Amino acid sequence: MSVRGWAWRMVKPDAPLEVAEINLTPGPGEVVVGVAGCGICHTDLGFLFGGVRTRRALPVTLGHEVSGTVVEAGKGARLQSGETLHPGTAVVVPAVLPCGECVICRSGRDNICPTQVMPGNDLDGGFATHLLLPARFLIPAGPLPAGHELRDLAVVADAVTTPYQALLRARVEREDRVVIIGAGGIGIYGVQIAAAWGASVLAVDLDPARAARTREFGACATVATRGLDDDGARAAVRAAAKQAGWGADGWKVLEMSGSAPGQRLAFSLLTRGGTLGIVGFTRDKVELRLSNLMAFDADAFGSWGCSPRHYPAVLTLLREGKVQVRPFISSHALADLRALLDLAHAGRLDTRPVLVPGEKPPTH
Repeated sequence: MSVRGWAWRMVKPDAPLEVAEINLTPGPGEVVVGVAGCGICHTDLGFLFGGVRTRRALPVTLGHEVSGTVVEAGKGARLQSGETLHPGTAVVVPAVLPCGECVICRSGRDNICPTQVMPGNDLDGGFATHLLLPARFLIPAGPLPAGHELRDLAVVADAVTTPYQALLRARVEREDRVVIIGAGGIGIYGVQIAAAWGASVLAVDLDPARAARTREFGACATVATRGLDDDGARAAVRAAAKQAGWGADGWKVLEMSGSAPGQRLAFSLLTRGGTLGIVGFTRDKVELRLSNLMAFDADAFGSWGCSPRHYPAVLTLLREGKVQVRPFISSHALADLRALLDLAHAGRLDTRPVLVPGEKPPTH
């Protein structure tokens, strides 16, 4: 059975999105998901305003942070576990959907599957009432965290799971010293996850208020770098770490600002036996002395998205109240998307918007 709805379509860069009717019919192994919520991410802004190309030819519906309910299922629509995916099941849609069969997937690195598909990039995404998806790697939402709606879980896809995987890659454990650079869209969740695992967390952000707020969510020390040059930022972090009782070695530094100054600061904070993880993205080039990795016998890695395997553990952290999302999101009508994208592009939003489908806007 086909499902009708509507979507916002990106027809060309730097142009207003257009409303379009959609009619979706699931094939074998596919489902149609009715969108409960879809977050607006920096990646969406990159596609629309930043010159980043979608892998699918335009027009395309953006949006890759999606939660919703299965409304129609094709023949053989099953989860990775083999369980049949029935209409009525509440799900979170991973931002990266792997094939599950290739050498990379079988090695446990399915987050970088070479044939992965990403909603809002390889296929139509969640700035719509419905979207058509392969069923295999969708994640049943299960019992909702207390006080949450299904729409609130949209940001689990990417905003919360991306730092989760990066912290796993960094092998963060209890009593580790963890620096999170960038306390915004993903960094605030990195702070919470690291603190939930028992690490001592130092949060760094340009904005003094945003940096200070991380103390409410697990940071033991904070640094605001606005107005500081590279040397000043490094000195401020070192001073805050010393005041917090940190030793000089073995730090785990996660760069989540997606900025050149943030990446330079992260590299400058390498310690003996330390770990550096690059999680944020910028197209700016950064000049570094890579020999520091050798001199400090340090580790460095990049982290792309998150394997669907880790989503259930992230949802458990939310149910246990160890990670909070509601203070950092706000719900808005899907019909208001164009105005919200303009505000996000101008840096005038204090929370991550989650779009909730409703009445279609006028098409004129």
